[in-house]
Amino acid sequence: MAKQAKVLTAGDIRLALAIADTPRNKCMMMLTVLCGLRAIECANLTIGSVMDANGKVMDKITLAKHQTKGSRSRSIHISTKCAKYLADYLDSLPPRRKESHRPLFISQKTNDKFSAHGVVMWFQRLYRAAGITGASSHSGRRTFATRLADKGVSVFVLKKLMGHSSISTTSAYVDVNDSTLANAVNLL
Repeated sequence: MAKQAKVLTAGDIRLALAIADTPRNKCMMMLTVLCGLRAIECANLTIGSVMDANGKVMDKITLAKHQTKGSRSRSIHISTKCAKYLADYLDSLPPRRKESHRPLFISQKTNDKFSAHGVVMWFQRLYRAAGITGASSHSGRRTFATRLADKGVSVFVLKKLMGHSSISTTSAYVDVNDSTLANAVNLL
């Protein structure tokens, strides 16, 4: 079995955010940590995926089949915290870049939308620059699932939030550690 991506600690997230020093970079990173987005989903987002006609961040991202892994549409709820990162990023864009059909994230290398592989490589460079060993583009997604599980969110809710068709797939994302186990027994 392949080694899973590292679940990020609060310190890892602070460190990576310090390295991700632009609104675009912070937003892309936090969409994985706070919404559990995959690299392909980050790559396929458009301005219209996250911003309504009035220029406000939406409460929910609806991804079409062609924007996801497995060709299954899904909805992603945007937390208040993540909405702030999105708003900061959208505010940083020039008006001509805010047309709904335009890609949300533009690669500086190609000056066009990111490919899924481009997003994977972007995360690899970010975590390497931050000195975070074992992290990958999937680390934010695993962190999202683990943090919610630690807070008592049901695996059935996690399955839906992650866009999985099987609970066994979802359970593989949750990192169970000594802290999690201690918190569980202290619930009694």
